[in-house]
Amino acid sequence: MTPLVAVAVLVSALTHASWNAIAHSMKDQLVACTLIAGGATVLGAVVACFAPLPDAAAWPYLIVSALLHVGYLLLLMRSFSLGDFGQMYPIARGTAPLVVTVLAAVFVGESLDVWQATGVAVASAGLLGLALWGIRGSYGGRTGVPRTGPDWSAVLAALATGLSIALYTVVDGVGVRNAGSPIGYIAWLMVLEGLLIPAYAVYTRRALLLTQLRPHALLGLLGAALSMLAYGLVLWAQTRAPLAPVAALRESSIIVGAAIGTVFFKERFGTPRIAAAGLMVVGIGLMLLAD
Repeated sequence: MTPLVAVAVLVSALTHASWNAIAHSMKDQLVACTLIAGGATVLGAVVACFAPLPDAAAWPYLIVSALLHVGYLLLLMRSFSLGDFGQMYPIARGTAPLVVTVLAAVFVGESLDVWQATGVAVASAGLLGLALWGIRGSYGGRTGVPRTGPDWSAVLAALATGLSIALYTVVDGVGVRNAGSPIGYIAWLMVLEGLLIPAYAVYTRRALLLTQLRPHALLGLLGAALSMLAYGLVLWAQTRAPLAPVAALRESSIIVGAAIGTVFFKERFGTPRIAAAGLMVVGIGLMLLAD
């Protein structure tokens, strides 16, 4: 992983945490999901007009990935509706890197050297520590009502979200390498994945939908642009480096997400989470040391 690839993935992490925070800030998660997915579809369609069409070998991956992304968005919004941003976001992101490492080894044939494998393991330990700290404590989620323990339905939704992240990461890692054009791949992925959720929102909300979307339109468009930029950078990085280190480095967005949860949503961070973030930094250093 070259310094340029590492910087691209870190920028992706920042923008990814930012659009997730935008989504979480909207109380109506279907509205948030519709604006971000629909906005990304419009942006993707514009880019697709100027980017090369992905090669035929990439289209099966595009279709599977689009379906996985829709499932990911639904699970993400479900977990956000149930739990704290600073808790649900790290759990969702923190479960992905190790799963990606296994899937990439089994299905893509990628093997890591000792430094990379150690870096992924250490970074993942930091990510999971950051995610799981406080899981026995009280948090109120959307309701704001303190609990004596975690809402396990929220935790399970976040874990399922992490599994979907790992699946689409590997699918897209293979697909973008067969596309011939990373920009064309991300553009068509945004078009395909962004159609289903707005269609569902139109079907369920009907005439009320436009009234519900209007107050959040600009914020949703910003979230869509950040979402497209975040994943476009990751897809480009996956053509330049192995999937597992890219996935682990990308999940440094957890640190940003925890900070956003503390500053903007007034959620607890604490010393143990700082220590877990330190493990994440050490893991990143080990991955870069491999080069």
